[in-house]
Amino acid sequence: MLLNIVFLAIGAALVLWGADRLTEGASGLARRFRVSDLVIGLTVVAFGTSLPEFVVSCMSALGGSSDMALGNVVGSNLFNTLAIVGATALVAPIAAGRTTVAKDVPFAILASLMLIAVVSDRALGDGGEPMVSRGDGLVLLGFFVVFMAYTFSIARTAAPTNEAKQATPPMAYWRIALWVVVGVACLVGGGQLFVRSASEVALSLGVSEATVGLTIVAGGTSLPELATSVVAARKGSSSIAIGNVIGSNLFNVFFVLGACAAIRPMHVAGISWLDLVVLLGSAVLLWVFTATERRVVRWEGGVLLGGYVAYVAYLVATV
Repeated sequence: MLLNIVFLAIGAALVLWGADRLTEGASGLARRFRVSDLVIGLTVVAFGTSLPEFVVSCMSALGGSSDMALGNVVGSNLFNTLAIVGATALVAPIAAGRTTVAKDVPFAILASLMLIAVVSDRALGDGGEPMVSRGDGLVLLGFFVVFMAYTFSIARTAAPTNEAKQATPPMAYWRIALWVVVGVACLVGGGQLFVRSASEVALSLGVSEATVGLTIVAGGTSLPELATSVVAARKGSSSIAIGNVIGSNLFNVFFVLGACAAIRPMHVAGISWLDLVVLLGSAVLLWVFTATERRVVRWEGGVLLGGYVAYVAYLVATV
């Protein structure tokens, strides 16, 4: 137990330091290519911080623990939308541009609807056991291709960041590559160390795989998103913060779940309708908050964070 606690602390430290390096490298990349922080957040940062979810979910699915794999995706998206946006907004209000409100957040709502559809289609159709089939996985990967095409299309028209407009010398390419690679490595390694230690403790206490996936594993694999978003907000790059959350949610559903299901169909047993409804509701609530004043202010962040605490408390109470 003591060794697992030490590993938890080391994993958290690696994640925090790696998030700082990745954010610095991503901002340098945005200045170099004169694209918006939002685009960098939706692509480079989102992919880097979603790597833990991809590794953990695929390893779990291949090992026959599909409940933990799917619970990781659902729980990570809930953690991203409620806990990360909430905590980040408490640190500094998050600005949301016109594109974020009109297209990006609705895309995240679509991802939640698609997740509900692929989980429930078999049960509602022929009454069979709920599962995410290979066909469902390929459909999700198709949506991922559409999302990437959309992101690169707005990259050509998005305004450059304020940092790009400044006269400060751009970061050298070798340094950008170094910080991105080192940052992603620390995020993945630290996240894996955290998840492994936390999961061993939880499973030894008799907690179900789905619950572990929805809570501990999801929180652990989402530490990169949390650290990256908070650091980005503190550095004044709130577009990276909101782009990271939205991009990670889309990566988790369309790419992570799609790729895992395409490799091996995933049976669904431990994920409830409540989990899926809360997932969809959190995405809709985020859209409402960003649409009102085109930003998420501190009290709205408190509402999101409080919603996540209430959800986890319910899960713990019903174990």
